Amino acid sequence: MMRLRFDKYILKDMAKSTISHGILLAVSLTCIFPLVWMFSSSLKTQQTIFKNMSLWPGVCHWENYITAWTRGGFGIYFLNSVFYTVTVVVGLILIASLAAYAFSRLEFKGKNIIYFTFLAAMMIPIPGSFIALYVLLVKLGLVNTRLGYILPQISIGLSLAIYLLKTFFDEIPKEIEDSAAVDGCSPVGIWWHIALPLAKPAIAVIAIFNALAVWNEYILAMIILQDKAKMPLQRGLMIFQGAHFTEYPLPMAGITLTAIPIIIIYLVMQRYIIEGITAGAVKG
Repeated sequence: MMRLRFDKYILKDMAKSTISHGILLAVSLTCIFPLVWMFSSSLKTQQTIFKNMSLWPGVCHWENYITAWTRGGFGIYFLNSVFYTVTVVVGLILIASLAAYAFSRLEFKGKNIIYFTFLAAMMIPIPGSFIALYVLLVKLGLVNTRLGYILPQISIGLSLAIYLLKTFFDEIPKEIEDSAAVDGCSPVGIWWHIALPLAKPAIAVIAIFNALAVWNEYILAMIILQDKAKMPLQRGLMIFQGAHFTEYPLPMAGITLTAIPIIIIYLVMQRYIIEGITAGAVKG
């Protein structure tokens, strides 16, 4: 009797596992299929893209990528996106980590008010601030400049980054920092040599999510940047797509070029996202 009940529980767990895995597999396929279709369409010709419905064309036209890269100017757009992404992520981590460490370890007048002001900024929808942001950039003479595109994106990510890093810094035992201070380490040295290395999981999460956001950003670039030489990939892609709207394989090739780098980065760094999220849960 006990054996039958035990087998019943095993079969029930197997059934639940099979159903849950089946649902996850179906959801995964719905997410992967558009990417596969996009890549397949980029290798077809204008004549075969609507006739050949197979996921892999009989003849692959890789020259579509060369045409998109050269005719669409994707080389300069790609370098711009790399520059903006690296600059924003590095600047954001430096500013947010310094601010978070100050909120966590230093005592100064109005600390809580300033900190909760940063948290309150997360409730403001980003598009709702574009008019005020554009007016400010016009007055500062930063419209159609790289700096005018970089600074707002750093500002947008500050609130969440400060919150995540402060949470990690609060969990660092003060005895470690006291020992470093006794050995002659300055507050900046403690931040650099102790606080930042221990907060690597949170830094990885901040870097990955903001890299995704900057790489895929379009609206801010459309508002601020008019010079093609300064435009990122997503803005350049829309210009290219508008110029070649009827040549479907070429926009598909352009979209694939913009998607491949960030997909690779996400696949390589995805374990750090899980580590960063679970590390905060374990510490809590």
